[in-house]
Formats: sequence, C-alpha cells, structure tokens
Amino acid sequence: MSIIEIIGLTKDYGDHKGIFDLTFTVEEGEVFGYLGPNGAGKTTTIRHLMGFLNPDKGSSKILGLDCRSERAEIMKHLGYLPGEIAFFDGMSGMEFLNFMAEMRGLTDVSLRDKLVDLFELDTKGKIRKMSKGMKQKLGIVCAFMHDPRVLILDEPTSGLDPLMQKTFANLILEEKSKGKTILMSSHSFEEVERTCDRVGIIRQGELVAIEDMHDLKQKRRRIYLLDFDNPDSAAKFADSSGFDIIEVNENTVKLSILGNVTELIKALHEFTVLDLNTETSSLEDIFMHYYGDDSQSITN
Repeated sequence: MSIIEIIGLTKDYGDHKGIFDLTFTVEEGEVFGYLGPNGAGKTTTIRHLMGFLNPDKGSSKILGLDCRSERAEIMKHLGYLPGEIAFFDGMSGMEFLNFMAEMRGLTDVSLRDKLVDLFELDTKGKIRKMSKGMKQKLGIVCAFMHDPRVLILDEPTSGLDPLMQKTFANLILEEKSKGKTILMSSHSFEEVERTCDRVGIIRQGELVAIEDMHDLKQKRRRIYLLDFDNPDSAAKFADSSGFDIIEVNENTVKLSILGNVTELIKALHEFTVLDLNTETSSLEDIFMHYYGDDSQSITN
C-alpha cells in the first residue's frame, strides 16, 4: 500500500529552478531516502507534501489524502522535521515541548520523556542559548513524540555528533519495525545506508533514479589504504593487481573499488598486509554516476 504518493508534481520557479514532473511512491513500512545536492529540489518536494505550496501541476497525497486541501487531517498522523527549524527562542526546551503537546492534544507524554532521555536533551535552558545540535534534538523529539504513523524528515541529523547520529539511526530502525512510513532527505550516505530500503535521487528538480538500497551500495566507490610489509611488495601489488591505483607511497597503496571487495581479498592473499583502512566517502561518487560533469558539490 502506497502511503506517500507523488504524481507528476511540478513547481517551476523559472530558470530551471523548482521540481518537474516528479512521480514516485513510498510504501507502508518503508524508509525512503531522498537524495540530492543543495538546490536539487528536495525541500521543495517536502514543502508540497506538507501542504505549504500549491503545485503548478500534478498532485501529492499522504494516506490517500490530498496534501494541500486535506492537510489538517494528514497532520494528525504525521511527524515533521524541517530542514530549518523555527522555535520560540524565549521558551525553554520543556516549555516548547509542552506547547507542542498542547497543540496536538497530547495527554500521554511518556514517549516524549523517553525521547528526551534517549537524546540526552537538556530541556531546562532557553532555546536561544541552545547549540545547533541541541536544537536539532528538540526538533526530533517534537517530530516523534506523538507516535505518528508517517514521518517526513528533512536533513534530520544536521548538527548531531556521531554518537547522536547513531542513536537517531537506531530510532529510525525501531520505528520501521513498528510499520511506520518514513521519507528522509539526506546528504549522508552512511545515514541512508543504515536505515533506508530505497532511495530516490533528484537532479536539478528531476527524479533521475529510484534505487534499491542494496543496488545502490554496489555503485558506491570505496577508497582503501593498504600498508604492505615493504616498498617492493607495495610496488609489485600496484603494478600487477589491475585495480584503480590512486597512489603508491613507500609501503602504502591507495586504491578505489566499485562494489564488493572479493577480488581485492583474493589478490592480497600472496602478500603480507600490515594494515587496511577505508576512507569515509560521501554521496559524490554515486551522484557523479547520474550527474556527470554537471554535478554540484556535495556537503555533509
């Protein structure tokens, strides 16, 4: 069953800015990653799903309801985390959470309190004095605390440290196990790799691919650093391996591999390798597959 349905959605701001003829669905119980560089159209899409914008043509629905005309009903079942969160800065964290709970008619705040503890959120201080990461935690708690059936999250881990990013990923997996439907925009491959079933890749307002997460992993190019026991071994491996060698520096060989590493493991069996490390990669290599030379820079 399709919980989120976008058909032919178009919003043209001129000069090829906006979104154009977008069509995709997010199924019940699915975590769908929505990927693309800044300015590609991710947030514009999400604003249509939230009912903030009128499309030039096409439609968007959540739970079979029109996102613009039936927005009030959708909001009862939806959790939303915007890319740029607006707070009442004069309130404390808890005052804001109480305000949001009252707005939603939420009487049982046990889930809210559990999330506050999970993300180690200090709710006593004024919001204006909170760090970006603390404000992001506050936004996450607001999005999840009423146990929504559907979640729309725009760059949800922006400003979070690695430990909290892992905590967030675990929360997404827990919600998925409960059958929640989640659409999540992101720049971080590690984030979507941990959590998503499928991803949609948007380029200059147009959807260029929808990929199963397993297939997308196969298109990810990884960088490996191999430390051999001596420079001769490093040079011999680099000359004979047939891999994409980036550089050789004394005992160390730097190379890149697309997909799995089975052939690399086979090739190393006759050498003594003292250490093997991978460099953390971004989505840029994957985007280049779809964007070519016109790819915008990716920021994490």
